[in-house]
Amino acid sequence: MKSYKDLEIYKLAYDYALEIHQLTMDLPDHELYEQDSQIRRSSKSIKNNIAEGYGRRRYKNEFIRFLIFAHSSCDEKISQLNMISDIHFQDNPSQNIIEKYDKLGRKLNKFIQCVEKSWKT
Repeated sequence: MKSYKDLEIYKLAYDYALEIHQLTMDLPDHELYEQDSQIRRSSKSIKNNIAEGYGRRRYKNEFIRFLIFAHSSCDEKISQLNMISDIHFQDNPSQNIIEKYDKLGRKLNKFIQCVEKSWKT
């Protein structure tokens, strides 16, 4: 693996951040500086923490720490999506992306376990 861009978890996080960006375009203007801004930032923080952690992969504990940050941001994202779904999307178009983030969270957890057990520095 030559780059963080080769990691499946990074690719998924990147794609989902793009989906979140599109989804939030449908939010009302008054949400621009509230939910809209926060949900976009936290979706980007998942991929950013994976990338930064990978940059520190020689230091196993640092790598794991950033992966845990990414996992925490994933949980935050699910919470935010549930909130905007309840407030703004009665037809619930965000359910699909919630399921994707839930799956990403499981993949992140498995990757963290793999790094903990067998990552060579």
